[in-house]
Amino acid sequence: MTPTLAPSSALDATDRCDRCGAQAYVRVVLLTGGELLFCGHHWSRHADSLKDKARDVTDETHRLSAVDAGADA
Repeated sequence: MTPTLAPSSALDATDRCDRCGAQAYVRVVLLTGGELLFCGHHWSRHADSLKDKARDVTDETHRLSAVDAGADA
């Protein structure tokens, strides 16, 4: 029996960037089976080199603008 992959769950405040420890907004599931988490800053720095190595990318960086807008209120 071949295992099926569950869809990636939404990222939350407990998910931390593997590079700096900030809140992660991007999950990358690699073709080789590993998983990486990135904050918006580190995703923008490494996205181009990782996209061809990724099986799945969950990008929730759109939530950053919602957080910024809430801070102005």
